[in-house]
Amino acid sequence: MNTFKLAAEPRVDLGKKAAKTLRSEGKIPVVLNGGDVFELPFKGTLQPGEKIVEIGDGKGMITTDLTVTNEAVRKLIYTPDIFAVELEYNGQKKMAVLKEIQFHPVKDNVLHLDFLEVNDKKPVVMEVPVKLEGHAEGVKAGGKLSLSMKKIKVKAVYTAIPERVVINVDNLGLGKTMQIGDLHFEGLELVNAKNAVVCAVQLTRAARGAQANAGK
Repeated sequence: MNTFKLAAEPRVDLGKKAAKTLRSEGKIPVVLNGGDVFELPFKGTLQPGEKIVEIGDGKGMITTDLTVTNEAVRKLIYTPDIFAVELEYNGQKKMAVLKEIQFHPVKDNVLHLDFLEVNDKKPVVMEVPVKLEGHAEGVKAGGKLSLSMKKIKVKAVYTAIPERVVINVDNLGLGKTMQIGDLHFEGLELVNAKNAVVCAVQLTRAARGAQANAGK
């Protein structure tokens, strides 16, 4: 994946009113999750925007409340591409991936962003764009190639996740489908249901006619 550099500021005023004020200033509230797990009580020093979240069994982790500008994240959000995000705040840099975007139900502007901190040891699940390549046998026979899943979910350390997964369809016959269970990519675990259809060569009216004539 390519890296997207994003400058953020700590957010210390929380709540709906504070969030509404931020949005009126062209900013978006952000939460960074997924930090290291530690034993409670916490013995370190919290930075501005950081807070401790208990996760059970006497353990906790730090989440960080931040803000970013609408303009800064425009090319991160409105694109089919995926990125590893280098978040810079409080004089430090952390790698993360964008996990969730909350849009306004009517105006469609961005209300909130959730990021997940990542490293090169802990696997993460991400949706990766699908690219089809080749010329399917079924298309040569008059069928139409359709892509049912524009993205598939993969699990791996973020450094091993590609910008897109490429699927060769040369051997896909007329009326046949390619499912998640048919696919394999080195270093990636596919998370979607194995019977989920990724792509198919559909029978067209012309193809059906050709098949009927061939059977006479």
